[in-house]
Order: sequence, then structure tokens, then C-alpha cells
Amino acid sequence: MTARIANIHIDDANLPTPTPEIAQERAVAIFDLLEENSFALAAEGAPDGPYDLSLAIRERRLVFDLSTESEKAGEFHLSLGPFRQVVKDYWQICEAYFDAVKKLPPSQIEAIDMARRGIHNEGARILQERLEGKAEIDTDTSRRLFTLICVLHFGG
Repeated sequence: MTARIANIHIDDANLPTPTPEIAQERAVAIFDLLEENSFALAAEGAPDGPYDLSLAIRERRLVFDLSTESEKAGEFHLSLGPFRQVVKDYWQICEAYFDAVKKLPPSQIEAIDMARRGIHNEGARILQERLEGKAEIDTDTSRRLFTLICVLHFGG
């Protein structure tokens, strides 16, 4: 299948060293994304994938830099504004979840995890809206990319 991301690079050169939890979130998101994703550029005449994706934050904008094996496929910049609150909410609920896992019973952990998934879904929905007309992605791909945005935003 060509409508997919085959490789991903996170440009985190200017970010603080991630906590172990954030490093784990990032590793899982990248693994899951590369295992299964659906990503196609929407622009007419854009090259088919598979794509190499470099994700970065530059000048307070989220940058998607895409290439194929043989050429640059596209680059688009998204304002971080629409993501700020949902990323903040996501990290707050993640902290609560990481703490809960250490000391609360499974029923309370499950309730926090449900809230975490709800916020995560909201972030994925915002990402799909922001990518409209630029790239076509499915919900699972959007969720995994949102996790990576959170990891980048953590330091940004």
C-alpha cells in the first residue's frame, strides 16, 4: 500500500530530555504508527507514498515535512493554537493516570483512562480537521500522530 507513512523522524533537537513516561508514549506511538497507518497527500499531483515524515515545531508551528524515496512530497505548517488546550488537558490526565497506576484500584484507573482516551480522541479529531485539504488520514493514524504532537508540544 502506498498511502502510508513508512518512516518517521521527530525533530526534537531543541526540546528538553523527555521523562521516561513521555519517552515510552513516543516509542509506542511510533511503533504503532509504522505498523499500521493510512496517510495520503490530498493535493492534486502530489506524489504517491509511501512517505517519510519529519515532524517538528518551528516558530511555534507544527511542521509536517514529507518526502518519498525519490523526491520531496510536500510540507505544511499548522498553527499550534488549536492544539494548546487539548495537549495541556491530555498531559494533565496522563499525569493523573501515571500516578493512579501506582496507587489506586483498577476501577479508578479505568475511569481515568476513559477520560484520557476521550481527550486523546478530541485531539485526533482536531488534527484531522487541521489536515483537511492537505492530507487524508484515518482515525487511528490521527490518534498516533496526536500522541507525537503531544510529545513535541511537551518541550515546545
